Amino acid sequence: MTTPLTADSTIGTWIDHPVGGAVLGQMLSAGGQTPDALRPVSALPLKQLVKLSQGAFSEEMLDGLVARVAADPASQSDSDDADADAQSPEAPVVRPEWVERISTGRFTGKTVIVTGAGSGIGRATASRVAREGGRVVAVDISSERLSEFAAELPDADIVTVVADITDDAAIAAIVEASGDTIDALANVAGIMDDMTPVHEISDSVWKRVFAINVDGTMKLMRAVVPSMLARGVGSIVNVASEAGLRGSAAGAAYTASKHAVIGLTKSSAFMYGPSGLRVNAVAPGAVITNIQATFASPLGAGRVQTAMAIMPTPVEGDALAASISFLLSDDGVNVNGVVLASDGGWSAA
Repeated sequence: MTTPLTADSTIGTWIDHPVGGAVLGQMLSAGGQTPDALRPVSALPLKQLVKLSQGAFSEEMLDGLVARVAADPASQSDSDDADADAQSPEAPVVRPEWVERISTGRFTGKTVIVTGAGSGIGRATASRVAREGGRVVAVDISSERLSEFAAELPDADIVTVVADITDDAAIAAIVEASGDTIDALANVAGIMDDMTPVHEISDSVWKRVFAINVDGTMKLMRAVVPSMLARGVGSIVNVASEAGLRGSAAGAAYTASKHAVIGLTKSSAFMYGPSGLRVNAVAPGAVITNIQATFASPLGAGRVQTAMAIMPTPVEGDALAASISFLLSDDGVNVNGVVLASDGGWSAA
């Protein structure tokens, strides 16, 4: 008999299964979705939907799906069919899970500001720096998320700052909390747009996306660079996006904002390189974060979702933290002005 579907079976396996696909389709239909919406994450185990959905798909719902399929006699087939499926060239390859390896002491004696530290990439980056010995100034707009983060690492040197990075007074508070020496800055905080093309953009969406993604990034850079110049050393990593490298990953506002982040990064790398500062950017592809994509435009939805068909499987924030922490640290000593596409190869397509 075939191996039964479980929570560890891939989403693609569930979608293509005659019984599992029907059961999953019924659940998605109740929420106004179709299985095609899950194709970009088809290589992930079904249980990852619990995290991806931000609670909309619960552990109880997951257990219920597995139980319903297991109880259906039609979910079983002959062993010959199972052998054929296993030998099929279309069968997905299950890759070994990546395991984070901490470089003990890599940030010892260094103070690193990380924005967006309450969740997603920012939280993973702040956690990695702290676990590698750094003093982390963790910045987020949510006090609750910051408190949860700090509680996870009670022995680490973490200073939490609740701040809106678009506000000048908040920027000053972040710098004050950092103290006399700021060794590195990771500008991670950002928001997505609503996938609208330029003729449908509202002023409010355009201004808010640029205020956080561009203005906030610039304001923190402007605030920390003078002290870095005075010491002749410092590292800044700005989180851009695949949307900073191509036009098919988001709406016009987000895409333009991330192109601007890359421009800001390259200009600063050129200006400050001879003074001992390194300024680089990381361009993530699909990452499991709390940044939710909304589609306010049928045209935007159709075009972007079509492009996402070739998108690699989303990764956890710690995979991006590995790239960011490398550039932040002294390991990136000879790297300045680069845009590191940490996207699973999406930019190569």
